[in-house]
Amino acid sequence: MRTAYISHPDCLRHEMIQGHPECPKRIGAIEDRLLAAGILDFLQYYNAPAASIWQLRRVHRRRHVWKILSGSPKEGLTHIDPDTYMNPHTTHAARRAAGAVVLGTNLVIDKKVDNAFCCVRPPGHHAERSEAMGFCFFNNIAVGAAHAIARHHLKRVAILDFDVHHGNGTEDIFENDQRVMVCSAYQHPFYPYSGRPTVDGRLINVELPSGTTGEEFRRAITEKWFPQLHAFRPQMIFISAGFDAHAEDDMADLRLLEDDYTWITREIMALAEQYAENRIVSTLEGGYNLHALGRSVAAHIKTLMRL
Repeated sequence: MRTAYISHPDCLRHEMIQGHPECPKRIGAIEDRLLAAGILDFLQYYNAPAASIWQLRRVHRRRHVWKILSGSPKEGLTHIDPDTYMNPHTTHAARRAAGAVVLGTNLVIDKKVDNAFCCVRPPGHHAERSEAMGFCFFNNIAVGAAHAIARHHLKRVAILDFDVHHGNGTEDIFENDQRVMVCSAYQHPFYPYSGRPTVDGRLINVELPSGTTGEEFRRAITEKWFPQLHAFRPQMIFISAGFDAHAEDDMADLRLLEDDYTWITREIMALAEQYAENRIVSTLEGGYNLHALGRSVAAHIKTLMRL
């Protein structure tokens, strides 16, 4: 499979307070592992463009877009919430992170590649229509999905989120959009303490208790995600790829391993082959243990490449 790897140096320039887990070293850890695994040279590398204001406005309120675009300080840090900070480079990084998913969407639909992985930060799935939170400023995956609908006229797209935290922002944006199915599997109770019951078979929330193992995770996904996805028949699949459910990640308390990320990627690829012409765009969300993150992303990308 031809897999695009989309990133940008701006994503390394966004930094928050010293010791913050959402840090530039995350991308370095991923790329070091891809290089060590002999994968990096076989990916098709693209620089992420900045998302346009109109692309951002498809999923965010005007006031929110302008707040983020004008929010980076000239020096130092400013805070959005107790966990989310902006430095002078944050606005540029946030636009690149969203723009990466737009580019990935175009590349996949235009058949220039088979699938894409966006190695970007800041992450996006907590960003709601009108609010930044949880390390997130713009909802990257939502920007890409909305672009697939508006620009490429797709009728059904699915967003699958296996980050350890519920994708509250993605759900907020698409809760009333019949063209989008959002599936999220996350530790509960846990930040952001959200997650609504299934609505018309489109918002599929799988609550996983503390200590959930890979076997239990696989069973829950098989029973609760895939029957609904087969009924929906998505024309394209977007993945909010968070790796903080890994057993070595101290940010949460699930027990997934690299093999579990390989498994879910393979299952998503089978679904995409059946309904979506293999069209998948995946983007980095969480994952804060650098060693586990590097190994997990390498497993995910290796599976996307069918190596």
